[in-house]
Amino acid sequence: MAKFELKLPKMGESVAEATITSWLKDVGDTIEADEAVLEIATDKVDSEVPSEVDGVLVEKLFEVDDVVQVGQTIAVIETEGGGTVEVKAPAAAPEPVVEAVAPKVAEVAQTVVAAKTSVEPVVSTEDRFYSPLVKNIAKQEGISQAELDTIPGTGKDNRVTKNDIKAYLESRSSAPSPAPAAQTVEAPKAEPVAAPKVETPAAPTKAPEQPKAEKQVEKPKEKPIAVSGGDEIIEMSRMGKLISKYMIDSVQTSAHVQSFIEADVTNIWNWRKKVKDGFMKREGENLTFTPIFMEAITKALKDFPMMNISVQGDKIIKKKAINVGMAAALPDGNLIVPVIKNADQLNLFGMVKRVNDLANRARLGKLDPDDIQGGTYTVTNVGTFGSIMGTPIINQPQVGILALGAIRKAPAVIEGPEGDYIGIRYKMYLSHSYDHRVVNGALGGQFVKAVKDYLEGWDSDREI
Repeated sequence: MAKFELKLPKMGESVAEATITSWLKDVGDTIEADEAVLEIATDKVDSEVPSEVDGVLVEKLFEVDDVVQVGQTIAVIETEGGGTVEVKAPAAAPEPVVEAVAPKVAEVAQTVVAAKTSVEPVVSTEDRFYSPLVKNIAKQEGISQAELDTIPGTGKDNRVTKNDIKAYLESRSSAPSPAPAAQTVEAPKAEPVAAPKVETPAAPTKAPEQPKAEKQVEKPKEKPIAVSGGDEIIEMSRMGKLISKYMIDSVQTSAHVQSFIEADVTNIWNWRKKVKDGFMKREGENLTFTPIFMEAITKALKDFPMMNISVQGDKIIKKKAINVGMAAALPDGNLIVPVIKNADQLNLFGMVKRVNDLANRARLGKLDPDDIQGGTYTVTNVGTFGSIMGTPIINQPQVGILALGAIRKAPAVIEGPEGDYIGIRYKMYLSHSYDHRVVNGALGGQFVKAVKDYLEGWDSDREI
């Protein structure tokens, strides 16, 4: 019998780790090739890890909620055949990590308790990464950002692991009561850790900086909401929490401005009605409005490449590839944005195939992490829910997002060879949100006007 090491696969360029959310197989279960063994979650998408071989699961090297690095062995599968493969447990095995870190953590815990009422350590966290699991534990246990920064990490690049923060919590609970802290406040010069650092740069200008830094670290506490007996408290899902954070971050990052325009899509409506049944019989694909809109938006992005950009500090990154994201609804009510890569290289038939594939896999929860990365512009169809227009939030680090309103019948003035008359037309609103830091009103308006022109100029005799 041979042993096969099931490793965490690569899930896109920016994904370095994942959290195990559930095991679909137990030790002793028979597994077929391509059958899912466990479910994982990144900060972008949930997915399954399939087996590459037939065999029996003989060992799990991680538990639920553990964070695993890409390339680490997750489990061992016993297969038919001769020879064996030596299986090495991950370097960050849970138990030894706790034992090795505990003494250091105990020292840090005592230092933090003693210095908490005097000088709160302020450490920049720009270059230190914390996994979603560690952040959640810190939030639940009331650990401030400054306190979290003092915890030594045993993970890659000194990253704090779940075991590190658990060991810290155990040491903190057994640390001395805050009484010594009061003595430290009375005699700060005798403080063992802070004294050597404070005495050397003890310039008059440094004293007033400490209270300011402390105010920046502390976040205002949310006011408690009164809950009556009939109210129901519902815990936000993991993805719901991530979406909430991304939306807040986007509003705080970009200066959102909107432009609205109405488009007459009567030609598109009538053309689709004429060809959709034949297309379904011939290709087995449903012809929706989405790929038609995506084609028009892609053409507009080629006409206005400064809408296909990102902002990094005081620099603008002009993207060569046109990767259009399309917001899709998930079964749990959340939204996800799969990306149509190199959309400008697809004809309408290819766009239909790509849109349907991503939409179907999104509904089934079968998207890969790479499917939702690399977008340069985003489209959301608010008309699906009956809205005629909306003000969508920009998908960072992009600078624009277009909301498609519901198509509706409306009276309109039509210009004819013999004069104007009133007729019934199919119309929709296009709502363009863009980042006013780098996109002015002229560019934002011209772009959405170009999309309108492409939609209204649709060829009613076009073949697909």
